[in-house]
Amino acid sequence: MKHTVERIQLDNGAQGLLIHIPDATVMSFDFNFRAGEYLSERSKWETAHLMEHILLGANELIPSANAFHAEFEKNGAYNNASTSSYDISYEAECADFEWDRILGLLLTAITKPLFLKSEFDAEYGNVREELTARSNNHFRHLGLATREKFGFLAITDQERLNLMENVKLQDVIDHYKATHNASNLRFIIAGKLTKPRKNNIKKLLGNIELPQGSGRTSLPDEIPTNYDKPLRIENDTIENIYFYIDTFRIGKLDDKEHDNLSLINSMLTETLYSMILGTAREKGLVYSMSSGISQSKNTANWWFGAQISPKNAPQLFDIIVDKLTDVFSGTITNADIDAAKQYALGKYQRSGQTVGGTANGYAYRYFFDDAVEDYYQIPERIAAITQEDIIKVAKSMFADNVWGLGILGNVSNKFLRELNSTISPLWGKNSRF
Repeated sequence: MKHTVERIQLDNGAQGLLIHIPDATVMSFDFNFRAGEYLSERSKWETAHLMEHILLGANELIPSANAFHAEFEKNGAYNNASTSSYDISYEAECADFEWDRILGLLLTAITKPLFLKSEFDAEYGNVREELTARSNNHFRHLGLATREKFGFLAITDQERLNLMENVKLQDVIDHYKATHNASNLRFIIAGKLTKPRKNNIKKLLGNIELPQGSGRTSLPDEIPTNYDKPLRIENDTIENIYFYIDTFRIGKLDDKEHDNLSLINSMLTETLYSMILGTAREKGLVYSMSSGISQSKNTANWWFGAQISPKNAPQLFDIIVDKLTDVFSGTITNADIDAAKQYALGKYQRSGQTVGGTANGYAYRYFFDDAVEDYYQIPERIAAITQEDIIKVAKSMFADNVWGLGILGNVSNKFLRELNSTISPLWGKNSRF
């Protein structure tokens, strides 16, 4: 959607983006605090998550969670909250005609929660049900286990269930007081932001009833380390295996590097004709496969994962090695890259068709490192991708020799070692195992 972005910093330390979309008929709100699980000790890991569940509930204006949601949603508005290792976000979307009412309700919930014992007890049960459901997600289980194995701040849902009983209501209250202050707040508000409306929003947020605080809370310093052998999580209740291959670069990607790595990543697994997934499907080896790029404060990560039958896994691992070797050796043609650029351009043009979609396009980078992407420069950035730069950044992701394989399923250690040996040459002569 056609839009303009204004970056603002208020006197109380809160910062955010106001995205004006002239033709919008809805308003979107996203409030982010650096208040995630990493700020709690391991034994009380679920503190942030429980706090997030309770906060959009009883407050000084509305006496119960049920009444709050009834009032919030009566004209079709939506609200939600989420907790990650690093952040807690509160979001809402509403019709344009009631934007001020919804913003007022959301700010009241954030600034004046009551943290009732009855609602803590109820949400304790709801969080337990949520974690139990998540613990049945094998990809999630394996992903959290591998992150923890690398040394990142992460705990599997199975372990989180065991630790929940350590969290008391006072822990939740203390976490709120330590993290919910104005200078730790980042926000993105998108919709029809006329000048009077912008001024009203700036006034509301500039006077938000939170302590000023001492700035945005820092991300943790996490440097992944190799684990001594491939990770194996035994599960004899499933026929297929789940796997993740992770490789890390010490040091973050700049925008140019990220653009080039994103393009080759999509060429490898993102479409049914992609280099790895397309080849594997032609051979009837795997239904789907994913790969992706993520960054922490100090590192960049490139991962590959799939669910596959044990008998087909060795062939898929051979394909992964062959296609990545092709990337490193420059076998990919400029014609292939140009075709991938057209795919990326089409994907970009589809990405911002709604108010929420447009806001989400800015959210990750802004909340992660305060960077504001220039949405309208993305076509130029795609056009600037080259074969040389793809090869350079792809190789850099394997150069530091920080990597690992994790598998969940019913397989032997011998089978796991064989798969590990297949992929280890990707990291060169210094590779392990």
